[in-house]
Amino acid sequence: MTENNYPPGWDAERVGKVLAHYERQTDDEAVAEDESAFADHPETVMSVPVDLVPAVRALIAKSTETQG
Repeated sequence: MTENNYPPGWDAERVGKVLAHYERQTDDEAVAEDESAFADHPETVMSVPVDLVPAVRALIAKSTETQG
């Protein structure tokens, strides 16, 4: 038998409740939950070609300097 290792404060019952929550969700509920997690954050994630990363970093640094 294998030993289950849970993070502090977690046990099999808690994991089961979380799994049950997500298994009961409709697709629309799951999308709404995902969207609400980002609703209050004025940020985005995007794919940037590797060769443009230095330029993007420089723009972010310049923007941060002028705002701070």
